[in-house]
Amino acid sequence: MLSNELRKLVEKRMNQTLEGIEDTFHQIRETHEIDPKELKADLESLEDSFNLIFKKWNLGILYTLFLKSTIGFSEIKNILGVNSRTLSDKLKVLAEYEYIERDVSSGPPLRVDYSLTQKGKNTVLLALPLLYSSKTSTD
Repeated sequence: MLSNELRKLVEKRMNQTLEGIEDTFHQIRETHEIDPKELKADLESLEDSFNLIFKKWNLGILYTLFLKSTIGFSEIKNILGVNSRTLSDKLKVLAEYEYIERDVSSGPPLRVDYSLTQKGKNTVLLALPLLYSSKTSTD
C-alpha cells in the first residue's frame, strides 16, 4: 500500500495527465467530425480488453506485478490469496493477451517469474484513477 504522501503525489500527477488528455480530446472534437461508425468500431475493439481486465483477480494481478516488478507464482498467490488453479488460469490468459511475460528458469527447482509488458504497465497506469478515486471516496 502506498503511503498517504506518496498516494497524494501520484494522484496529483494523474490528475495533471488526465487533464492534458481531456484537453487534447476536446481540441480534437472541436476540429474533427466524429464518425459514428468509427466510434462504434473503436468501442467494439475495446470491449474484449475491458472484459478481460475487469474479471476477478486480473487487475489485482497486474497491480501486484506493477508494484513488485518481477515476482514468482507463489508470491503472487500469497499476496492475493487466490487458489493455484485460478491463478494459473488467470496468468495464462494475461500472458496470451500480452499483458504479462513468463520467464521460466531451469531448475532444480523450476522457477517461473512474471513481469508486466509495456501493455500491462499502461493498463495499470490507466486503471490507477479507478483505484484511487474509490479510496478517496471511502477515506
